[in-house]
Amino acid sequence: MNDGNNHRDASGPDAAHTRPDGVCDRTVEALGKLSEALETVERARGRLYDLHQLIGHADLMLDDAVELLRAAGHGELADRVRQELVGRNVIAGRWTFQLVEDFDDGYYALFKDLDRQAREQLVGGRRHLFEAEMKEQRRTHGRPGHEARP
Repeated sequence: MNDGNNHRDASGPDAAHTRPDGVCDRTVEALGKLSEALETVERARGRLYDLHQLIGHADLMLDDAVELLRAAGHGELADRVRQELVGRNVIAGRWTFQLVEDFDDGYYALFKDLDRQAREQLVGGRRHLFEAEMKEQRRTHGRPGHEARP
């Protein structure tokens, strides 16, 4: 399908989404599963950042709660909240920023690195081959909205 604006054949996936010669189905499936697992970890990472921001916001809100308790005549309770809860570690010795940093620098960095290394070693760095092949199988060729490429 040459539209006159370029010289590529857009009837199938581009080279970055085409299986290299000699790569078997199991390899593509394994890389697809590794990628899917990484995508799940990405979602979990987002939730970890949600936790980080929500806990930080809640801790700042405690300042208002302490002030309101004190203004309502509950000084002893206000003192306990201020001394025992405001600024408290969420896990032994750690605030949430430390959880995020440890996660990002450890588990997450290793996961991303191994995913990249696997793709480089097995398929020349190509991404989403499993999904690209699924798209080719499921789309209706020649139908508007079902093009292989943008």
